[in-house]
Amino acid sequence: SPQYTSDRDKTRRRSVNENNQGNDGGNSHQNVNINNQDHIANINSYNGWKGWAAVWDYSKELFATRLFNKRACIVAKMNKDAFPSLEKLSKFKDQKVRAKDTPPPPFLRFSITKTRVRNVAQFGRSIGNLCKGVPTYYAQQDQGEHFSLLFESQGCIDAGILGLFGIYLCGNISGC
Repeated sequence: SPQYTSDRDKTRRRSVNENNQGNDGGNSHQNVNINNQDHIANINSYNGWKGWAAVWDYSKELFATRLFNKRACIVAKMNKDAFPSLEKLSKFKDQKVRAKDTPPPPFLRFSITKTRVRNVAQFGRSIGNLCKGVPTYYAQQDQGEHFSLLFESQGCIDAGILGLFGIYLCGNISGC
């Protein structure tokens, strides 16, 4: 069951933990904290140097991912029709194993631009705090459903939620 920080927060915050052991024997651990009052999800993927942290700000329709091994942050516009809702994220804790007959999770691919963000505070407190102190870049969602993820994903970082939703950030980050 969800863990709450205090009785006052029971109506606004939920924490979901997910552990995944991949086919290659590697372990991943993710933590999703949801603040329903502010319409924000904080997602942490604990995978050593390849770990990352993200903020999904539904009220601003933006998301940002801080890539620890790149020492950089990526900000992009959130497609609210494609991203899972906060309610769906809350229910994710009950989806321990995806049924064999269900389709694979949806995914979105974003290309990192060479445009560097000069003022991360413009994105609000949550994203500003996440990206403060590291080079921050914009990314744009790639259009089209027909590209091959396996072929195209080389050079991409998987910044999605295990088994629920895939976000792939692709491209070279200059200066890193």
